[in-house]
Amino acid sequence: MPNSKYDISIVIPAKDEEESLPELCQWISRALTPHGFSYEVIFIDDGSTDDTWEVIAKISTEDSHIKGIRFNRNYGKSAALQTGFRAAAGDVIITMDADLQDSPDEVPDLYKMIKQDGYHLVSGWKKKRNDPLSKPFRQNSLIKLPV
Repeated sequence: MPNSKYDISIVIPAKDEEESLPELCQWISRALTPHGFSYEVIFIDDGSTDDTWEVIAKISTEDSHIKGIRFNRNYGKSAALQTGFRAAAGDVIITMDADLQDSPDEVPDLYKMIKQDGYHLVSGWKKKRNDPLSKPFRQNSLIKLPV
């Protein structure tokens, strides 16, 4: 995007994440501010049934980097990401989960890989997962085997 408003847009789908959002926003600020990036954080509330939207609204009044989009029901992570991508005004878009499993400390290096090292796409994965034992199995519960 040649006329980007920000260096970085961070798109974060959130469903029932009221407790983690304040800490995540502080962590993002600590990770990006020393580098001088212009950035926005776009939370997409994907039909939360807790106070996720109220927390996003409150934080956005205190921090101009924070923006929010609210779905009236749960549409899923793919729809949330697509909506966030459409709203993003950053030269580089980074996705992150709202549950503190992804480290904002990685963002400056990801940005460098795109802008300085010339990569078109950068992807990461968790070396060590902090999920409950059942989560990896739930995510892959529909596996179609050849007949």
